[in-house]
Amino acid sequence: MPLPELIEIEPLVRPVRAEITVPGSKSITNRALVLAALAEGVTILKGALWSEDTEVMVGCLRRLGFEVEVVQDPQEPANRTMRVQGMGGRIPRSGTADHPLELQVGNAGTAARFLAAMVCLGEGVFRLSGVPRMHERPQAALLEALRGLGYRIDSPNGCLPAVVHGQGRRPGSVRVSVEESSQFASALVLSARHGGWVVEVDGANPDELPYVEMTRCLVEAFPASGGEFPIEPDASSASYFWAAGQLLGSDISVRAWPNSGWQIDAEFPRHLPLPPSLSRERDLGDSIMTAIVLGAFAGREVQFTDLGRLRVQECERVQALRTELTKCGGRIVESGNTLTVQPGPLHGAEIETYRDHRMAMCFATLGLKVPGMRLRDPACVRKTFPNFFVKLAAPPPHGLGASVCEAGSGRLLTGNELLAD
Repeated sequence: MPLPELIEIEPLVRPVRAEITVPGSKSITNRALVLAALAEGVTILKGALWSEDTEVMVGCLRRLGFEVEVVQDPQEPANRTMRVQGMGGRIPRSGTADHPLELQVGNAGTAARFLAAMVCLGEGVFRLSGVPRMHERPQAALLEALRGLGYRIDSPNGCLPAVVHGQGRRPGSVRVSVEESSQFASALVLSARHGGWVVEVDGANPDELPYVEMTRCLVEAFPASGGEFPIEPDASSASYFWAAGQLLGSDISVRAWPNSGWQIDAEFPRHLPLPPSLSRERDLGDSIMTAIVLGAFAGREVQFTDLGRLRVQECERVQALRTELTKCGGRIVESGNTLTVQPGPLHGAEIETYRDHRMAMCFATLGLKVPGMRLRDPACVRKTFPNFFVKLAAPPPHGLGASVCEAGSGRLLTGNELLAD
């Protein structure tokens, strides 16, 4: 039975002592899948995330003709071991101008951007499309950069759907703007060695591009001739459990906390309790959303700055956070790309998640403290963390022991009812 359309999180009434295992990093998994497909020989990815976004990437790679085997991970139900047969920079399958090879990317931004650059290495024609929201998300800067390298890209409005005419290796230098998304630069960096591309970045200082730096580090560390590559836990997904510990005054930690320096959100625990100001560009990545929902409990005003990129992700996240926190009695001021959160009590409300996994997980975390928190469309967490509600409800020390109920009936959800399939 799937998760109900509307659920309620019941607050925990006593401190919890827990050590939580979180699934592998989505950002690293999808980058590693591209690098494994472009490598020579077989690569084994251990601890890879298995969620909506990574399933999309695996499905597209298989459609392109790559052999990808996926096996259950015994340590974490939302992880897999993946065996990828690399083709040394060659794209095995393609289409023609009359019949392009269709690649459906859903609402997976990483798949949309990484594959657009990767299929340029092919010899044929590819059409990338997604859900309506993906067709609204920015793509123009990446498409212009690929055109600058000499590839033909057909897109009337700089978004998906887009038709890519692969022409193989075309050495050259290219500059790409990352003002709207750092994934544009990451897409080029992932395929640069096989394309012969030298990639330079416009629109930000290197210190403001942690996800591009992650990509460069992965390219350097990845076994280009095949081998084994471990995927570390997802620091963005882990932020909800660090936040729960802060909210509840509990001893909650995350097992195998990453120390590679690749994930900017691994810095999240260092920012607890919250400082007076946090930046989406310099301090945190997606986990700044988790920090924003904690803001009312900081005891003083907190400013969250440089939030522009949140506006063009799975939903218009700045507006969504302000709207839903205001429903809960929060005092939030939006000014440009800054949200200022005033301290004060919150109350429960029916939360619209906007089909955004991070909105659902942020407000579910609040529900551990605030009575009456009800979430619409909770199954949207399947995008990156399909067993998130299982972790909330599992007894300590491997979960938080929270009660997750069907709203209205009050029926307690257990077992597979908590999975977002």
